[in-house]
Amino acid sequence: MAADIEQGRQKLAWAREHMPVHAALRERLGRSRPLAGITLGVCSHVEAKTGVFVETLAAAGAEVVFTGSEPGSSQDDVVAALNEQDGITGYARRGVSEEELEALHLQALDHAPRFILDDAAELTARLVHQRPALLDDFIGMCEQTTTGVQRLQAMARADALPFPAYAVNNTPMKHEFDNIHGTGESSLTNLLLTTNLLLAGKKVVVAGFGDCGLGIAGKARALGARVAITEIEPRQALRAHMAGFEVMPMLEAAAWGEIFITTTGNRDVIRAEHFEAMADGALLANAGHFNVEIDAEALAGLSVEPPHEARPGIMEYRLADGRRLHLVCEGRLVNLATPTAMGHPAEVMDQTFAMQIVAACHLVERAAGLEPGVHPVPDQVDREVAELKLETLGIGLDTLTESQQRFLDAWRDDQIKGA
Repeated sequence: MAADIEQGRQKLAWAREHMPVHAALRERLGRSRPLAGITLGVCSHVEAKTGVFVETLAAAGAEVVFTGSEPGSSQDDVVAALNEQDGITGYARRGVSEEELEALHLQALDHAPRFILDDAAELTARLVHQRPALLDDFIGMCEQTTTGVQRLQAMARADALPFPAYAVNNTPMKHEFDNIHGTGESSLTNLLLTTNLLLAGKKVVVAGFGDCGLGIAGKARALGARVAITEIEPRQALRAHMAGFEVMPMLEAAAWGEIFITTTGNRDVIRAEHFEAMADGALLANAGHFNVEIDAEALAGLSVEPPHEARPGIMEYRLADGRRLHLVCEGRLVNLATPTAMGHPAEVMDQTFAMQIVAACHLVERAAGLEPGVHPVPDQVDREVAELKLETLGIGLDTLTESQQRFLDAWRDDQIKGA
C-alpha cells in the first residue's frame, strides 16, 4: 500500500504542475474559504486531475467526500494518496461491479453531503431516489457532463429535482474545450495505445456529431483517417456534411467502417443488425458515459464461442462465418477504462474542474434565491474562469474604448452616427 500511495502522490504532483488555474484558485479560495462548514460530495472518474480538483475544494473550506462515477475508471493509487489528506474521504476502487459501485456511492451519501459536484448525475440520482431524508438540508449541485444534464432534465420533468442544479456542461468554457478537445484527444490516444494500430488510412465511423463526436471526428481526420458520421438529428447531420465528413445511416456505415466510436449518450446505437454487416476485424469503442451504446449482450449472443482477450483491454467475439469483432474495455469509456487510460489532458481538466469549483461557490451563495430545476451557469462565472486561464497562459486581451462601448449601446440612427 505504501508504494501505491507514493505512486499516487507522484501522479497528483504532476497534475498540479499542469493545472495552473487550480493553483490560482487554491490560493484565492484558501483565503476566503467560501465552502467552509459544508460537506461536499464529488462523484467523478477518480484519477490525478480529479485529485487536484478535490484538494482545491478542501482548500476552499469544504469537507470533501468523493466516489467514482464509473466501475473501471478510478485509480487506486490516487484514491490512497487522497485518503491520507485531512478533510478528504474517498470511496472508490477500480474494477468494481455495478452493485459494488452503488454501495460505494451510498457510503459517500452516508456522510450527508449538502452539495454535490457530479458526473452523469450518478450521485444526485441516488440521493433523490435512495436517500431522500437528506434532501431537507441539501443546497444544490453542479453537473459537468452532457449525459448528466440530460438526466437532470428528465428528473425535473418528473418533478424529482427538488433543488437548483447548475448545468456546467453547457458553458462555453466546458463544452467547447473539454468535449471537443478533451474527449477528442483522449479517446483516440487511449484507443491507439490499447490497440497499437495506425489510424492513418483507416475508415472510422463516429456515432453522433455533438461536441464529443465533432472532436473525435476532427482529430481522427487530422491523423489521416477517413471519417463517416452517423446521426439522428438532421441539423447535426448537415453540420457534419458541411464540415466535409461522409454522413450515412449506421447500417450503411457498419458495412463501410473499420473502427467504430460511439458518442451519443443513448443505448443500442450499435446492435445486432450492425454487427452482422461488419467486416472481419472491426473494432468497437465507446466514448459515452454508460456502457450501453454498444449492445455487448447482442454481440455475445452472435458469438459462436466465449469471447477471449485478444489484447489487454480488447475482447474478441467470433461470429458463425468466422468473422471476428473486437470490443474495447467492455464498451465502457475508451478514454478512462482501458488498461493504459489516463483520461483527458491535465490542461483541459484544469478548465472543466475550475468551472465546477467557481460555479459551486456561486450556487452555494445564491441557491436560496433559485427555484428547483436545471439552471444555466451565469455568464460572469464562465468569463471569470476564461480570464483566469488566459492569465495563467500569459495571454492579454484588448478592452473596449469608451466610444466603442457607446456605439454598442446606441440604437437610434443619430446615436450610431455620432457615437
